[in-house]
Amino acid sequence: ELNSANDNPIIDAEEERVLHGGHFYGGHIAFAMDSLKTLVANVADLLDRQLALLVDVRYNHGLPSNLSGAPADRAMINHGFKAVQIGTSAWTAEALKNTMPASVFSRSTECHNQDKVSMGTIAARDAIRVLELTEQVAAASLLAANQGVWLRAQAEDARPLPPALAAMHAELAQDFAPVIEDRALEGELRLCLQRIAAQHWRLHA
Repeated sequence: ELNSANDNPIIDAEEERVLHGGHFYGGHIAFAMDSLKTLVANVADLLDRQLALLVDVRYNHGLPSNLSGAPADRAMINHGFKAVQIGTSAWTAEALKNTMPASVFSRSTECHNQDKVSMGTIAARDAIRVLELTEQVAAASLLAANQGVWLRAQAEDARPLPPALAAMHAELAQDFAPVIEDRALEGELRLCLQRIAAQHWRLHA
């Protein structure tokens, strides 16, 4: 794509030729973006389903409801990651809604001179939005999973963490304290998004 000619007509000044090849049609871009947003939205859906299980006492194997770190006498007035999970579900729903393929919505324009248009720009814009939403889902899932790891470590029969997980948990702890009493988490979610965008963390061997 970077080495292609996408204008129409193409003017070859050296040979004094005008080439009409239909290169204006960017359908291949639309198809790629429509595919990309579907693939990425599926990642958001997977993470959302995992988070839904993680906060639910019926499925999280003994973790507290909504991953709240509050002591028993204050559990009833603390909600942990409940709002985060609700937000994650909303972001995922929007991402999935945006997977409707733009490439099938061609409109005839310019008195039918442009009778088939690629919709590549709209497909690309949709793909950007799906990527943004999925990053938000990933940030929320990461902080919730980290909270779950911290909660497990508080148990009397807690097992040592595998080295890679322990290193990641320690690295996250530098920026994200455990949620014990409820607090606003927006700032931490935004910071986590920045860390993801900057590829701040590296996988440990």
